This record gives sequence, structure tokens and C-alpha cells, in this order.
Amino acid sequence: MKKLENKRFVFIITDRNRNNIHVGLSSNLIKTMDFYRMMPNLFFDAGKQLTNLVYFEELNSENMAESRFKTINRFTRTQKEKIIKSVNTDWMDLTNALKYEGINKRIIFTQPLLSFAS
Repeated sequence: MKKLENKRFVFIITDRNRNNIHVGLSSNLIKTMDFYRMMPNLFFDAGKQLTNLVYFEELNSENMAESRFKTINRFTRTQKEKIIKSVNTDWMDLTNALKYEGINKRIIFTQPLLSFAS
């Protein structure tokens, strides 16, 4: 059985108007999203308030997660929108569903799902 500490999450969050998109990396996605909600102006100005989780991947190792994070972070905005729409066409906030289902029931990706090369 894999240790919980080894899990890493690459995620994309946005503001309510979808004007700003941020790619992040976390070892505890629920805790990270709670932090973004409690401190919305800590990293970004009041106009951005990135609190909607619209995409995430769960990976088995820190190296895989860092590699995937770097890849997605280099994507253009259009490429990021495509990856979001590939699994979340309506850009719904996935935070509540994530908490409801529990993170341990999620699929663990061993290979990237999609690659949007330019």
C-alpha cells in the first residue's frame, strides 16, 4: 500500500470569472484549497481571488508531480483551457466534490492523461 505522504497533486485554480488561471502543486489538495479560500488576497490581489478548483491530477511521486507541474505551467492559456475542458467542460468548482468523495478514492495517474503540445 502506498504511503499517503507520497501523493502529490497538480491543480489548476481560477477566479469566478475565469480571467486568471493558476497552476499549483500540493501534497494535500483539500488543505491547500481551504487555505486559498481563507486567505484569498495573500498571493494575489483582491481582483483575482483564485478559489475555484477546476482541474487536478493525483500522482504517485514528487518527481512525477514536479515534472507534470512544469509541463502544464508552460502551457499557453489556450492549452490550459483545453486541459480543463477535457475533464470539466463547465468549469465547475471541484472542491466540494473532492471533499465529498474523499481524496483516497481518486484515480492515481501514473502517466499524464493529455499532452497539448504547441
